[in-house]
Amino acid sequence: MSLFSSLLPKAWCKASETVPAAPAIEQQGLVKSLVAGRTIAAAAVAEGDSCEFGSAHYFALCGLGGILSCGITHTAVVPLDLVKCRIQVDPAKYKSVFNGFKVTLREDGARGLAKGWAPTFFGYSAQGLCKFGLYEVFKVFYTDLIGEENAFLYRTWLYLGASASAEFFADIALSPMEAAKVKIQTTPGFANTLREAWPRILREEGVNGFYKSLVPLWMRQIPYTMMKFACFERTIELLYKYVVPKPRAECTKGEQLVVTFAAGYIAGVFCAIVSHPADTVVSKLNQEKGSTAVDAVKKLGMAGLWKGLTPRIVMIGTLTALQWFIYDAFKVAMRMPRPPPPEMPESLKKKLEAKGQL
Repeated sequence: MSLFSSLLPKAWCKASETVPAAPAIEQQGLVKSLVAGRTIAAAAVAEGDSCEFGSAHYFALCGLGGILSCGITHTAVVPLDLVKCRIQVDPAKYKSVFNGFKVTLREDGARGLAKGWAPTFFGYSAQGLCKFGLYEVFKVFYTDLIGEENAFLYRTWLYLGASASAEFFADIALSPMEAAKVKIQTTPGFANTLREAWPRILREEGVNGFYKSLVPLWMRQIPYTMMKFACFERTIELLYKYVVPKPRAECTKGEQLVVTFAAGYIAGVFCAIVSHPADTVVSKLNQEKGSTAVDAVKKLGMAGLWKGLTPRIVMIGTLTALQWFIYDAFKVAMRMPRPPPPEMPESLKKKLEAKGQL
């Protein structure tokens, strides 16, 4: 049994063993709410879909979509990330984004802007696998635990809890590559490639060298991911409710992807602001051997913690928007189920109507 399958409630796994026709499923009472406000047959595959929602196949495809969305986008912005990291750890030398690019080009040439691309690609691909794949797993799992009505009423908390749980594991996968990336980008003469950086980190600092910034990484990435997923989910909901002139079901796939990109960018701006101080500490920690998070904060000071915020807003806003766009486009291309924004369950509507609250 796979990891994804083991996280599913037993009733779902049992239901998937024998798949009766959709009407039979409804008659037998096997219709299961898998996500807040959405009632989906436990084992039936909707017409045109390549897999059933909440299945191991579905979660595996979500993980693959996460690899593509995070690996591609983070690698694409390596030059901006490199300059951002250098501004954070050496603001006296790299005074601004423009100056940072100018100094880097003068000292390292155009190839210098690509430093750290390999650990970035592999590290963030691994992170994307866990981030998106496990988010979908935990969202379904927690929905089943608290029930359909509570999942709708407290859906923001559901998104926050599922994304925090997923990111906890995603950062464990990312940390070793993040350590190598920052060393390559911010420590002159340390290493130019991943093949050089990993053995040297292991030789000089041991295994701890790969995970010494894990706690600050959690401090940076967990709030970032919580904001990324919760803000995106609620922004999508609000855009379709108040901005888009027609229901989502009537929008073309292209129009839906435009809404996805817009919601992703809005979420990205908030993500950058929330997680920036911890990002600066991570950069400083990985630059200096033997330093601690407290030492890094003391050296940087309050103003130093916010150095490089502007390029990070541009980078993270664009990055987050592209990640959601690629992830959603992948779902479209793979004909995966893409449930609409959550709607109030009928059972909750009846309860509120009975109380005169609706």
